[in-house]
Amino acid sequence: MKPVQHFFVRLALTTAIVFAPLSAIGADKIVNPYAGREDLVEEGGSLLNQYCSHCHGPYAVQGERPRDLRRLNLRYGEYAAETFYTTAQNGRPERGMPSWKGILEDDVLWKIFTFLQSVQATE
Repeated sequence: MKPVQHFFVRLALTTAIVFAPLSAIGADKIVNPYAGREDLVEEGGSLLNQYCSHCHGPYAVQGERPRDLRRLNLRYGEYAAETFYTTAQNGRPERGMPSWKGILEDDVLWKIFTFLQSVQATE
């Protein structure tokens, strides 16, 4: 029975690390390499429509709050980029969000995030 207990402890620790902000575990903070690049906003919106709009709405216009990507800054503040990237890479299978790791290149994800930063809600 001891190996089974060890498995659950290890699983719990792994799960906690996956969803903790990277800075909380001593890793470097994830930042958008395209931050402030207004020239990429239109392309990012197009990419969002191509890959994400079936769940998150065209140009991120989605009435269902949990899927409304225009609220990333309100929900996650300074961890919005980390949360976006980690979620896009790992998915949230329990909520129907697929993992895009190995499917979408990082530059595509960051262009999408650059667009999302341009449409963030303020309240």
